[in-house]
Amino acid sequence: MASHRRPKQPSRTRVTVLTATAAAAVAFSAQTGAQAAPKPTIDEVKSKVDKLYHEAEEATEQHSLAEERRGKLQKEIGQIQDRVARGQQELNTLRDQIGSVASAQYRSGGIDPALQLFLSSNPDDYLDKASAIGRVTDQQADVLATIQDKQRTLAQQRAEATAKLADLEEVRKTLGEKKAKIQSKLTDARKLLGTLTAAERARIQQEEQEKAERASRAAGDRVDLGNEVPASGLGAAALAAAATQIGKPYQSGEEGPYAYDCSGLTMWAYGKAGARLTRTTYTQQNDGTKIGRSQLRPGDLVFFNGLSHVGLYAGNNTILHAPKPGASVRYESMNYMGTFQFGVRIGG
Repeated sequence: MASHRRPKQPSRTRVTVLTATAAAAVAFSAQTGAQAAPKPTIDEVKSKVDKLYHEAEEATEQHSLAEERRGKLQKEIGQIQDRVARGQQELNTLRDQIGSVASAQYRSGGIDPALQLFLSSNPDDYLDKASAIGRVTDQQADVLATIQDKQRTLAQQRAEATAKLADLEEVRKTLGEKKAKIQSKLTDARKLLGTLTAAERARIQQEEQEKAERASRAAGDRVDLGNEVPASGLGAAALAAAATQIGKPYQSGEEGPYAYDCSGLTMWAYGKAGARLTRTTYTQQNDGTKIGRSQLRPGDLVFFNGLSHVGLYAGNNTILHAPKPGASVRYESMNYMGTFQFGVRIGG
């Protein structure tokens, strides 16, 4: 007969040993993982932070583009709604005229069948019934035809307004998404900087301060910028205007006079020079004539990194721009700007 005894349970001592061994293995694994992922160096952190700032700037330009689109749509919708309101008022006046004719006919012995048809629940069918047109005077027929034309126009305008309102809702959604992306990138950058020691953060700040001081010296004597001839009087005026803003902080979505993002600065500078630029890098590229690097003259717009950044060419391979979060308006070598796209000359 087979034995049905219970299997022997592990002793309390054995359980304790196994538990301790497992805990030690987990601790060793965690220690190994920590050794495999050492703390990033200050240069690595700075590189990652700069990348996050670039991504935030890209999102800022996309946000500004959507903001510009929203303003345009709101203006167009307002204009359409005004036309609809005027058209409806004109239509009501015409209907009143037809109503007066019907009243007069009723008082004189009955309403013309054609007017009965028009005043029915579906007057749009009127002109489709050619036999009815002979039953009213030519003047009445002209009024009825005008009414139907206005009804068609109003229907088209209302459909156009509805479509634009749907577009506006999509743009508002995009604005929310881009704003959230900007904040997310800036928050990630702050967290990364928070992993550095106070001395390391001070070093990064010192480097930025030195760049600002070099920009200030360049603004004072312009020796380092060479003696290239400006692209035009307009370009020279824009460059001179931008130079007065050196030292003012970069801030996403700002266009002066206290802070700027990159396209906000170029728009402001050319505005002071008497030219109106659009708001974003993506649209400013079409505000003038595209040129190559060898054709650049002081005052030209210069675009970098897939059109995510713009500045003013200042001569001698140098630009004047609003660089990034945490920095201020300054001169900077084009060697540090990333991928050059093209230049744009404003005003010929």
